[in-house]
Amino acid sequence: MTIDASLNERLRRVVRKHDKMKRNGVVHRVGRDGLIRSRPRLIRPQFPWRGLAVLVGLLILFKSVLFAQIGPNNYDLRVEALRQGTLLEQAGAVVMQPEPVTVAVGGYLKQFFFQR
Repeated sequence: MTIDASLNERLRRVVRKHDKMKRNGVVHRVGRDGLIRSRPRLIRPQFPWRGLAVLVGLLILFKSVLFAQIGPNNYDLRVEALRQGTLLEQAGAVVMQPEPVTVAVGGYLKQFFFQR
């Protein structure tokens, strides 16, 4: 390895470290020798709350469209049929249980899209 290649590699590491410090912040530590060392603050991945909210919203929209399309009586019959099935179907019945938001959005969608 030549001197220039070694210098370029060290320079690249220093620049990458300083970019992380700008992005994430800095943590200062005092070593045993009394020297203050600066390191980039570690950012741990956080739980994707926005993705969870989108997923819940899409689930409610899906349930509302089904509720509006097949009607409340048929919807309840189908959820009850799921309750009588296997363990996975029973879990689906718990998820597909009509809550007030599903009923309200389903009623709103029915008057615009599913009029007979």
